[in-house]
Amino acid sequence: MTAIDGVSAVLVAATITSGLTAGLLYGFACAVMPGLRQVDDRAFVMVMQSINRRIVNPVFLVTFIGTPVLAVGALVVVAAGPGRWAVVGAVACSLLTIIITAAANVPLNNTIDAAGDPDRNPDPRSVRRNFENRWVRWNIARSVTSTGAIALLAVALVG
Repeated sequence: MTAIDGVSAVLVAATITSGLTAGLLYGFACAVMPGLRQVDDRAFVMVMQSINRRIVNPVFLVTFIGTPVLAVGALVVVAAGPGRWAVVGAVACSLLTIIITAAANVPLNNTIDAAGDPDRNPDPRSVRRNFENRWVRWNIARSVTSTGAIALLAVALVG
């Protein structure tokens, strides 16, 4: 068995966090949101509010924010070596994932949270209608960017 050098270690760590992020977003795109499409408006609003309250936790944040941080770290240690351009692309993709999340998904999450208790809200249908399709589209976009990041980091690992 050979030891992992510093370059490989940071690339592996960036790839793992990127994979975890991409997997989470992909899971929402393929299972969570299609599953929620089948529930009534009140249940949809309640579930999304519950997810919003629980997703912001230390494990998620370290993984989500860790991806671009580790990718930048990988870029520093790769320097001019092989895989440099793949890591540059991974940094860009992981930053795009964060930008999409901050500019689109988080404001939509804040809007659905501000609607309050769906049992007391007279129009959960309107809340859902103003949220669901836009949130899903932006989640698919960030699923693509996060998948791009992991693919590019994998290229750098084998390159």
